[in-house]
Amino acid sequence: MSLPPIDPTTSASGIAVDPQTLERVIPESRRLDGSVRKQLKIRPGFTPQEDVRRFRGTKQAQMDVNALPKGHIIGWTPPPSKEADPSKPLSKSAKKNAKRREKKANDKKDDEPVKDSWEEDADEAPVAAATQKDELTTNNNEAPPPDAVESLSSNMKKLDVR
Repeated sequence: MSLPPIDPTTSASGIAVDPQTLERVIPESRRLDGSVRKQLKIRPGFTPQEDVRRFRGTKQAQMDVNALPKGHIIGWTPPPSKEADPSKPLSKSAKKNAKRREKKANDKKDDEPVKDSWEEDADEAPVAAATQKDELTTNNNEAPPPDAVESLSSNMKKLDVR
C-alpha cells in the first residue's frame, strides 16, 4: 500500500487524510485572532452533506454525457480546417506550394535578429549611414564600390518607418 501525499487534497467540506495516521481529519487551522483550531477526527463512513453528490440515474447521466455544449447551434458544423488530411497524399502542386510557404516562413524568421532595445538601433543606424554617405561623396567623379552601395542601402532600409 502506498503512502498518502504529504499535502493531502481536501474535500468540499475540508476533510483530508492525515499522512501519519491515515485517518480522515479536518486539519488544524489558524483563526483571524491568531489562535489555533484543533484537528478534528472524522468517524469512518461519515460523509458530510457538502460532500454528498447529487443522484443521477443512468438515463440522466447518459443525457449529461451527450449534451451539446452551451451556445451550440443545432445543424451548424464548423468550417473545414485549412490543413489537408495527412491520410490523403498531396498533389504535385500542393507539395510545391507547401515548400514555398515553409521557405517563406523561414526567410521571415532569418531576416533580422531581434534587437535588445530600440535606443541602440536609433543611435547606431544614422551615424553609420552618414559616415558611409560621406565616404561615397569623397570620390566625386568615380563610381562608388558596389559593397559600399549595398551596405548603405541596407542601412537605409533600417531607417524606413513602417
